[in-house]
Amino acid sequence: MRVTGGEAVVRSLVAEGVDTLFGLPGIQNDWLYNALYDARDQVRVIHTRHEQGAAYMALGYALASGGIGVYNVVPGPGFLNATAALSTAYALNARVFCLAGQIPLAAIGRDGGVLHEIPDQLGVMRSLTKWAARATTVAEIPKLIADGFAALRSGRPRPVGLEVPMDVLAARGEVCAVRSAAPATSAPVNDEQIEAAARRLAEAKQPLIWVGSGAHDASKTIRALADHLQAPVASYRTGRGVADSRHHLTVVQPQAHALWAETDVVLAIGTHMRVPLQSWGVDDRLTVIRLDVDPQPSARGETSSMAVTARAEDAVPRLLARIAELIPPRPSRVEEFNALAARWAEERAFLQPQTSYLEVIRAALGEHGIFVDELTQVGFSARVVLPVYHPRTFITTGYQGTLGYGFQTALGVKVARPEVPVVSVSGDGGFLFGIQELATAVQHGIAVIAIVFNNNQYGNVQHMQRALYGGRVIASDLRNPDFQRLAEAFGARGYRAETPALLAEALREAVTASGPVVIEVPCGDMPDVDRFRKLPRVRGRSST
Repeated sequence: MRVTGGEAVVRSLVAEGVDTLFGLPGIQNDWLYNALYDARDQVRVIHTRHEQGAAYMALGYALASGGIGVYNVVPGPGFLNATAALSTAYALNARVFCLAGQIPLAAIGRDGGVLHEIPDQLGVMRSLTKWAARATTVAEIPKLIADGFAALRSGRPRPVGLEVPMDVLAARGEVCAVRSAAPATSAPVNDEQIEAAARRLAEAKQPLIWVGSGAHDASKTIRALADHLQAPVASYRTGRGVADSRHHLTVVQPQAHALWAETDVVLAIGTHMRVPLQSWGVDDRLTVIRLDVDPQPSARGETSSMAVTARAEDAVPRLLARIAELIPPRPSRVEEFNALAARWAEERAFLQPQTSYLEVIRAALGEHGIFVDELTQVGFSARVVLPVYHPRTFITTGYQGTLGYGFQTALGVKVARPEVPVVSVSGDGGFLFGIQELATAVQHGIAVIAIVFNNNQYGNVQHMQRALYGGRVIASDLRNPDFQRLAEAFGARGYRAETPALLAEALREAVTASGPVVIEVPCGDMPDVDRFRKLPRVRGRSST
């Protein structure tokens, strides 16, 4: 068929199952949006007020759904505006497709001062993705998009990118029928690796399972494996929800630290497990079994006694079946871990008012609601305090620590999961990074509940300035608007809640709203959660 480059892009996206695109139009992408107009019954376009919003929403869509989030931006400044989100997607192993415009093909690399020209946009894109390419003809667009989606569905999930110059989008050319969605591919499970890992776990006296983002699609069998071994399942950020917080074997990072010194075998599923290996120590008594789709983690100077290279959803059932052949289910350790949970409850009582606010939020979310954290004391506390029941219901920035990502990402989460409540918690500083997307939420009816804890500071920065630098406070005090009135000015609902009880009242109304809600919570300084994040070494040496 003979189509424009824009039509070739849209037809290819539809063939890959894309029904939602987050984007911001501009002159270099005119022919793409012409094609999107014609396909508006197949692809919903959610247009944002800033390029970072489009990319963060695609990130949230991918994290909450386990699928692929697609965003489009103009080249140069538009592309660069979105790169904080792209780097966050890279750090979080998120399946995000960056579709970027580009200046005319003949002008690339000429330094001619063409509108939105920057040096080596494709090079920047390649540094933040696992696969990136440029389309130079209409005919090659379907294959390039198919290749990008194949990369997203194979191996370690990380973002990909494709740039299409404006003249290629406008040109007409012959294209072959687009390829249908490529199935997910991964390395076959190695029976010898499974056998070695199963035997070592069967022999273990104090096993521990640690899970990260690569474990979400194996949640059910990981829980069954933990029950069979009576092995606690630990997580910190990206693995929360793989194990149900209501189960006696589910532990958070401070509880895992209490177990670390006596652990003899740790099964790390879909995680680097950086914190314990680098900070809590290792020794010759500890066996680390890495189960990861990426064969590289153990090549980065990290301890790995054994490796199982496979997707968790492929390998864990095989591992469980073999262990069940080797040993019967172990006796319950419910009393032991209930006692551990009671001790942790006493220790975390220090974290007030964060804990009380999080209890209110958990109640409002219900069984399947989704929580989106941020770089704020309530967000930090949630990583060790908030109960999480199901996979993909705790969304985090991970090690990237991208201030201001939360509210914008939560909008994409809600687009992916409109049937459940979605709550974003932010500080006043981080929330204003993306306040313009409140207009997007109102326009598109995205009913996210944004809770803004307002202490008129970049609070974490100011805490460090006071505690570590002799009170040399600079550039961390903030002048803020009235967030309730600001929300109403955008056309959203606005509330103010000075206490956990008042927050609970506001949330009861917010969960029924058909559009976005902002709840301002005025607050002062809160206890520092670092005492539960920066825990001391309890054995041997660092792994690096």
